[in-house]
Amino acid sequence: MQIHVNTTDGRSATLDALPGFRVMEIIRDWSSESGIGIKAECGGACACATCHVYVAPEWTAKLPDMLEEEEDRLDEAFDVEANSRLSCQLLMSEELDGLTVTVAPDAVLIVEREAA
Repeated sequence: MQIHVNTTDGRSATLDALPGFRVMEIIRDWSSESGIGIKAECGGACACATCHVYVAPEWTAKLPDMLEEEEDRLDEAFDVEANSRLSCQLLMSEELDGLTVTVAPDAVLIVEREAA
């Protein structure tokens, strides 16, 4: 399985994903290889909004409904759009293979890519 991750400044990467992992964890764990990081300050506890992503329109209907807790955290984020989600609340599954997200500007973490 894979996810496609973009940034609003035009960087992109395709990352390998395992079922049951949070999209946030996948982006975080591949950050040194992809050069795309995500702040994820609470580590996936849905206690902040620093893993804010925009989900590509063709994927929004395939996602589970947003719980009230996630909606409350998004109220704390900047530049929230109709397709905004917290990536810590999105669990990878076969149905999400190929998911495309863009890390919101307020959640991007600048990382140095590992030398090949």
